[in-house]
Amino acid sequence: MSSRSTLRRIPPTRAALRAATPALQRFNGVATRAELAEQGFTASQLRAQLAAHRWHRVGRAIVLHNATPTTAQLHRICLLNCGPHAVLTSFTAAQEWGLRGWDRAEVHVLAPRTVTRPPIPGLRLHQVGRWGSAEVVAGRRLHALAPSLVVAASSFERVRSACGIFAAAVQQRLLRPAELRAALSAAPRTRHRAALLRVVGDIEQGADALTEIDFVRLCRRYGLPRPTQQAVRVTRGGRRRYLDAEWCLADGRIVAVEVDGAHHIAASQWSADQLRQNEIVLGGTLVLRFPAVVVREEPWVVAEQLRRALGPSDLPAVRPS
Repeated sequence: MSSRSTLRRIPPTRAALRAATPALQRFNGVATRAELAEQGFTASQLRAQLAAHRWHRVGRAIVLHNATPTTAQLHRICLLNCGPHAVLTSFTAAQEWGLRGWDRAEVHVLAPRTVTRPPIPGLRLHQVGRWGSAEVVAGRRLHALAPSLVVAASSFERVRSACGIFAAAVQQRLLRPAELRAALSAAPRTRHRAALLRVVGDIEQGADALTEIDFVRLCRRYGLPRPTQQAVRVTRGGRRRYLDAEWCLADGRIVAVEVDGAHHIAASQWSADQLRQNEIVLGGTLVLRFPAVVVREEPWVVAEQLRRALGPSDLPAVRPS
């Protein structure tokens, strides 16, 4: 059978179930020819199982049934076909480590550069020149979490998503920011590396001071009026709220901006932010929110929305720089 049989959505036949002898249970449904030989299966017995379609072959892997492989079996099929040094990496490894919300259908595998990509649907092969530099977990065929996140982040076209997966992993308490910084230091050619280092700094130290500086620079760069920073609002109940930036316009309107650092993705912080914003809006202030990564990496998006909110027609048009 072809490798496309891995995509079929069918259960095993009764004949395939009868062929699942106890001696093969240790392989969890996928084995190599050598492993089967160690269990006493001859080449002719293997050919008979394949010819009867009770088993099927996917490259170097023998699937010991004729149903759709499970996720774990598909991982092993991909690893066996990418050589003895191959490990799960990127989104697949992150999922194995427990990262939630960033699952991908493809199986991401890291292997030495000498490995040729096998024709397996859904396999994404990542290659590294110096295999000794790859951080792998002993005995698990699994890339360490921090470098696997670096691989995943570098696959994004947009820097927002690249920074988002870093922030999510820290927020879910799977690793410390220092581990991400070390992984980036070991991968100097990583895509979005400068932005990723900055977001790690945000997570480590809080983004408030850095965000304020970036935002003032943005206003100056695009010819927008300088805002009042850390403006105070007293909301219902007498609570004092501080806004990152505020403009009091000639027509009486008030426009405010809140810039969210990486820590704002936490569920508790996100809920508090929404309620805080509602109180300020109910007080008559127009509030715009921007992620800190957008302020730094896509400032023209922020400037264009601010220009529309502030309203004066004599402000210059904003174009990507």
